[in-house]
Amino acid sequence: MLNPKNILITGGSSGIGEALALHYAQKNVTLFLSGRNSDRLNDVAIECRKKGAEVETALVDVTDQEAMYNWIISANEEAPLDLVIANAGISGGSAGRLDGEPINEARKIFNVNVTGVFNTVEPAIKIFKDVQAPKQIAIVSSLAGFRGWPSAPSYSASKGAVRFYGEALRGSLAKNTRIQVNVICPGFVKSRITAQNDFPMPFIMDGEKAASIIAKGLSKNKGRICFPLPVHFTSWFISILPDFLAQKILAKSPAKTALTE
Repeated sequence: MLNPKNILITGGSSGIGEALALHYAQKNVTLFLSGRNSDRLNDVAIECRKKGAEVETALVDVTDQEAMYNWIISANEEAPLDLVIANAGISGGSAGRLDGEPINEARKIFNVNVTGVFNTVEPAIKIFKDVQAPKQIAIVSSLAGFRGWPSAPSYSASKGAVRFYGEALRGSLAKNTRIQVNVICPGFVKSRITAQNDFPMPFIMDGEKAASIIAKGLSKNKGRICFPLPVHFTSWFISILPDFLAQKILAKSPAKTALTE
């Protein structure tokens, strides 16, 4: 999948989704972008069209299974999809709270970050499974998905869930289909979410650089695309430490403020 021509991206109105849309935007490329903020989504579409791409936008809630199914199926009928990127997600944290995250917030985060991925992947598999040409599904997880972070319990848990899901699905689909599944695990990337963080974010990078790394990894069909390397190593290392030691280290992590994309 060196040069995907028809690409669908959820959460395309900001952050990594916006950066990926702008990265792929060029002549002879059709982009299908979803989001929940019409103004931001239209702004992204305008910039992508300036680069020569055809762009279709849709205000679709990823938690709405029927709406997502209908949108993805109709997009594929309009222009047979090559690449589907399940990017939409929300963040949450425990800043200023003495009793952890409220369970209603945890349910909302899981609904968007996990169920939203299911609602994107399911129709993508349906349209790709019998196609002879290689097709690609990318799932955006996070380096926070390598270990449960006390500063963002449900966020790290939801991203860990979709990381394991994508990695397992990659092997499962490789047996009888031409579908390539790739899991994206970024560190801190400049976005509306990270703009709210009032703590140091090591090796934070802009969206353009992150999109370039992701696209390069997808073109090579890397099963797991993790960056930046120092944060990836740290996240992995903490995940293999004995729990008591990891807990001591993570206890010093800064509190994260809840914010939705």
